[in-house]
Amino acid sequence: MRVAVVAGPEAGHAVPALALCRKLVAAGDDPVFFSAGRWLDVARDQGIEARKLGGLAPREFDDDADSGAKLHARAAHVSTALLPDMRAVAPDLVVSDVITVGGGMAAERLGIPWVELSPHPLYLPSKGLPPIGSGLAAGTGVRGRVRDAILRAMTAPALRKGTTQRGEARASVGLPFDDPGPAARMIATLPALEVPRPDWPSDAHLVGPLVWEPADNVLEPPPGDGPLLVLAPSTASTGADGMLDTAIRALDGLGVRLLVTLFETPDIDLPDWVRAGFGRQDAMLSGASALICGAGHGVLAKGLLAGVPLVTVPGGGDQWEVANRVARQGSGVLLRPLTVDALRDGVRRVLDDPAFTAAARRAAAGAADVADPVTICHAAAT
Repeated sequence: MRVAVVAGPEAGHAVPALALCRKLVAAGDDPVFFSAGRWLDVARDQGIEARKLGGLAPREFDDDADSGAKLHARAAHVSTALLPDMRAVAPDLVVSDVITVGGGMAAERLGIPWVELSPHPLYLPSKGLPPIGSGLAAGTGVRGRVRDAILRAMTAPALRKGTTQRGEARASVGLPFDDPGPAARMIATLPALEVPRPDWPSDAHLVGPLVWEPADNVLEPPPGDGPLLVLAPSTASTGADGMLDTAIRALDGLGVRLLVTLFETPDIDLPDWVRAGFGRQDAMLSGASALICGAGHGVLAKGLLAGVPLVTVPGGGDQWEVANRVARQGSGVLLRPLTVDALRDGVRRVLDDPAFTAAARRAAAGAADVADPVTICHAAAT
């Protein structure tokens, strides 16, 4: 089966899409990866056909301050840029990242079935939850349900505006105003990070985190026998800044060792108990006592899959939502704002209380209870 997999160049979206491509190859399918930036060469190094995803750059009249316009109007433009390559590829199925909406639009314009890939929990609004992004647990009792209803009413105008913007974008490229949606939705997260909702979509399937290692080398930990911590500063544009410098100051004197996973080695002098660079994150986490991260779903899921407790320092976007779910599940602590004292105390809490590790291991065990993404793709294409 020929499958076009479309994702933007942000690591949190490109990496899961590439992980899906690898699963498709292993199943005997023929994926073509549409993205941009460094991930095209990464895909080709893996033997996966890759093509540049056009239309991503802002145009003169684009209003990127308006998230709805950025998501939907840009998607219509991306879908048009995609059409020639998509026709040439002639896929049986398109898999489109949840925020790279142009992939789904292009599929619909060509009459090809498509599947939406969410590389994080399901973020569709629900009549039984507070607004996604609030970080709040579902309210209980009369007061809790009233609180959630009020919050949903407050966000409803923005949701209606987004629906209108999507419809207008669709109409601008000849599609019906009303969006019929994908043939299926793949939710690539751990069951432990999902929350019960009374209106779970019948087409949504929990497939577990789609993770893989773009690096081949193993970054050796610093010498010694102190607890090994892994630091993964956020790669997202909305992530918290200054994590490496703060971590070095916070952890100095605690008797720990620190591995820092970065695409490039930092241009600063590191103490002898710190190593930093690009390497296999699974190898780093295999011997770790805790993971400090920005609550981006990708590395956070890797930590939980390894049964490693977390200290999360969420930035904006969905990081706040995910970090709160981790804290409620018991596998980590949430810090905001990031300060030296707060990070030192958070690390001590996680290292000193075995309940955090136990909760992380429960989350890892739950990853076995998920659907197979390749099977979902095959079903959607028929």
